[in-house]
Amino acid sequence: MPVLHSIIHKIDKKPDGSPAVLHYAGSELAESEVRDDLMHQFNESYNAKQGKAWGLFHPASGAFPFSGWLKEYLDGGLNFITFSRVAVEHLTKLMEESNLSVGGHALFCHSQQGLTQYLVIALLQETEAVTVSDGLALAPVRRLDLDHIHLAARINLSEWKSNPKSRQYISFIKGKSGRKANDYFRDFIGCQEGVDGPGETRTLLKAFSDFVESEDLPEDSAREKTQALVSYSMAQSKLGEPVSLEELSELIDEDRPKAFYDHIRNKDYGLSPEIPADKRTLNQFRRFTGRAEGLSISFEQHLLGSKVEFDQPGGTLTLRGLPTQLVEQLKRAGA
Repeated sequence: MPVLHSIIHKIDKKPDGSPAVLHYAGSELAESEVRDDLMHQFNESYNAKQGKAWGLFHPASGAFPFSGWLKEYLDGGLNFITFSRVAVEHLTKLMEESNLSVGGHALFCHSQQGLTQYLVIALLQETEAVTVSDGLALAPVRRLDLDHIHLAARINLSEWKSNPKSRQYISFIKGKSGRKANDYFRDFIGCQEGVDGPGETRTLLKAFSDFVESEDLPEDSAREKTQALVSYSMAQSKLGEPVSLEELSELIDEDRPKAFYDHIRNKDYGLSPEIPADKRTLNQFRRFTGRAEGLSISFEQHLLGSKVEFDQPGGTLTLRGLPTQLVEQLKRAGA
């Protein structure tokens, strides 16, 4: 992911209640292997982070000025350093108003991946580490803590410019750093939640379950398609990219690449052509299967406790919401 511009300012905020001190960087981060490694590690940690949300900008205003400054920068009215300084001043002001005691290193990075441009904004903390000196003695060092990122956002600049009606061109960490901290950082970006990632993922999985049932697929085929869905969705999540329903449909059935996509459209599940995959929801989606003496049972894990109940001591399953086709066959057999 080539870095176009990047810079780090420092907000020094003590827990004693004294005013924050803002230390401006005099220049952008120089092109180097260290800078590129930093951004590579950051992106890997950010993509792996659970608890992210997706959204869009509030209209630019006095309360939410960031998107206005960003547009001015992209249009050439501000250079990158000036844009980052104006933005970090606003971040510091909101931090003071929220009476938060922890500052940090404010990272701004404008990068490009393929034809898509992104802007990353993050407030990074330092942590203690240990190194070995030239004399083979241990020495303490401080480093940026990229393993524990709590306040960060990534803006898909290309989507924002080309598709202003999108509701998911910003991703941000909802995190566990405290609602007050998350709220002030989200207010700094000026974004509102637009897409429910876990909800969209659950709807996608429901659509897939309905598709498998309607196609009356053999168990091996159903399991293979389930694996294709989960593998692709997980890979996209790891890359920080959305799931494309058309691409997914092609992977699920190469012989009929539009079948699953058409199923989603025709049944009107309300899914966008691209959705952010939620890893926690995907992790709960796998199939339990078993065959014995003419009996074949298969169901997805997320149905356990709702449509399927397992009585462990008795070794029995109770099924609810049986497929209509099966119910009709049973009725005819019992007539």
